[in-house]
Amino acid sequence: MAPLLLKPEEAAEALAIARTRVYQLMRAGELRSVKIGKVRRIPLAALAAYVERLQGE
Repeated sequence: MAPLLLKPEEAAEALAIARTRVYQLMRAGELRSVKIGKVRRIPLAALAAYVERLQGE
């Protein structure tokens, strides 16, 4: 089963961008994330929505 939540590093790899850029996108509210305990994870749906928005630009 594929993971439903990605670590920021995994999201960066999937988007072919730097990990620091993923954190910038999360802080800016452009890439939705969820907090689980002390860590942040990116839902696959949020990653797909971000890519959809990019394609619409």
